[in-house]
Amino acid sequence: MTNADARPVFLYDLASPLCWVAAEEVGGGPVWQPVSLLELNPEAHAALRDVDRDEVARRAPMPLRWPDPYPADSLKAMLAAAFAKKAGRAIAFSLAAFRQAFAGGKDLGEPDNILIAGAACELHPRALLSGIELRSTRGELDAGNALAREHGVTDLPVLIEDGRVTAI
Repeated sequence: MTNADARPVFLYDLASPLCWVAAEEVGGGPVWQPVSLLELNPEAHAALRDVDRDEVARRAPMPLRWPDPYPADSLKAMLAAAFAKKAGRAIAFSLAAFRQAFAGGKDLGEPDNILIAGAACELHPRALLSGIELRSTRGELDAGNALAREHGVTDLPVLIEDGRVTAI
């Protein structure tokens, strides 16, 4: 993945409440790049499960409701985020999905909750469901995973700027 306009790149996974907190703060300055944390780091599931819930609640931009189950299987949601990125709606979709999960307590492993996030950014449900299955969408998520690996990233959220990785 190249970043021709040299903007910082925000790497995130919708399963992570720390990514949600960072996403609400980072805004539209960087390029938003979905990454599958579980594909990047198989031990990440345990790290997500053991996250300091009090710290997340303290930093959360709105009242926090943990999804059940937590952590959820985020692969379909991350593919939806990759599809939204290709459609120019990565930020709107991802913020809606994060809020569904961590402000609404919804399981992003459930397709209906992904579709609600898609509706919030005007992605048609059939287009989103079809888009999740596209090889090019999988390629977009794989590009994010490759970018993370290339920079030695094993945990999210991070910002990559001028080749430097900053945990946020």
